[in-house]
Amino acid sequence: MPVFKPCQKSGARRILRAANDDDSAAFDRKIQREQAAKLFVQERVRSLKLEMKVSRVEFPLSGRKANVFFTAEHRIDFRQLVREIAQRFGVRVQMTQLGARDEARLLGGIGVCGKTLCCSTWLEDFRPISIQMAKRQNLSLNPSKISGQCGRLLCCLAYEDDQYPSGRKSAPAAAPAPEAS
Repeated sequence: MPVFKPCQKSGARRILRAANDDDSAAFDRKIQREQAAKLFVQERVRSLKLEMKVSRVEFPLSGRKANVFFTAEHRIDFRQLVREIAQRFGVRVQMTQLGARDEARLLGGIGVCGKTLCCSTWLEDFRPISIQMAKRQNLSLNPSKISGQCGRLLCCLAYEDDQYPSGRKSAPAAAPAPEAS
């Protein structure tokens, strides 16, 4: 019984042709524009004293829209920021607030296991993870050991959790601790 559904990327588009030199140059310009836009947005966030962290700025190949991904603890009034971005880059601006796990998925990285983060490779949906899962697995409850890069409990705590109740029933009883003499 699988715990998570296998990764099925929906919305994938058909490949029209191999990229030529013009396509590669357009893509390089897009990447440079995104980097410049991210620096501009970060600078404007600081100057407007907005309590938010800009994760990424993306432009589609058409270049008519900017997607700004950010994290914030509270609601932010970023109307002035949107006006400044639209004026500077001549685009329609979409602001998308990310949760901690979504940001880890977007940025990627290496987990404590040494592998690429599950959320950035194959994990599609985030199941609720509880501290009870770590307790059932007799793991150390040290937050630094059971927390991922996002600061939340490790998603992998759920992978084997459903096996522990049945495994405990069939496992032999623990031997009593030896007495010190």
